[in-house]
Amino acid sequence: MEGPGGQGAAEGPGGQGDVGGPARRPAGGGSAGPVAADSAGRQVVADHPAQQVVEEIRAAGGEAIAHGGDVATSAGAASLVAAAVETYGRLDTLVNNAGFLRDRMLVNLDEDDWDAVVRVHLKGHFLPLKHAAAYWRAEAKAGRRPDARVVNTSSGAGLSGSLGQVNYSAAKAGILALTLVAAAELGRYGVQVNAIAPAARTRMTERAFAETMAVPDAGFDAMAPENVSPLVVWLGSVGSEGVTGRVFEAEGGRITVMEGWRAGPSVDKGARWVPGEVGEAALKLLGEAGVQGVVYGA
Repeated sequence: MEGPGGQGAAEGPGGQGDVGGPARRPAGGGSAGPVAADSAGRQVVADHPAQQVVEEIRAAGGEAIAHGGDVATSAGAASLVAAAVETYGRLDTLVNNAGFLRDRMLVNLDEDDWDAVVRVHLKGHFLPLKHAAAYWRAEAKAGRRPDARVVNTSSGAGLSGSLGQVNYSAAKAGILALTLVAAAELGRYGVQVNAIAPAARTRMTERAFAETMAVPDAGFDAMAPENVSPLVVWLGSVGSEGVTGRVFEAEGGRITVMEGWRAGPSVDKGARWVPGEVGEAALKLLGEAGVQGVVYGA
């Protein structure tokens, strides 16, 4: 589901990717990068093997074009959106999925590795979303209110953290916050923004987690990326009307609505605390709180 370098985009016609309504047009990452699409399901695929994905879509009877720009640059992200609009007439769905890994324990992580991962994952989500949102806002102001969708790709690492992946975890957590704010800001223009946290076999994960991602000899292949695709299709379709600002975890045959940070036990003194008493109060609240989640790998 995620791919290196932040490049890519693809679309597919005749209702491909549509659920319960007219066909839609995406832009963004097919197997590895962002994907933009229109209501006919035609896709712009941004990914290293983008042309291969395009050929697969066309062989199945769909329509697609490849985009080779770097979506972690403003020019590359703008050209992705422009490619979808210029080729298919409009943009309905953006799937952001660019990513790669540079794993290190915190004390061994170089600044360059931090910057590279944050750039591709977080900036590579922000810029396509920014340019797609500008297009949709212009459409709304011109009296053509969109019925648009954005699907961002986070991770279990963004939800809970992952040992040895502090850069990746921070970037994926940032994508969740980006999703929440974008959903709140863009609703007025007819845009719904959601995020998924998938667990699946990709070029990225099969190297990092080879044993977990191995194809089983028999039975259900829980790590097949095709298991995640139906949720992405639904979130990008008119069938998901009214669903925005939500995060879904998807693994195998399981879909989970993630509920995020919620207020737990609380106490209000009505005045300023002093250090000696605040510790006692905090420990009491921790005793009343639920069990803290565990960081992956800890």
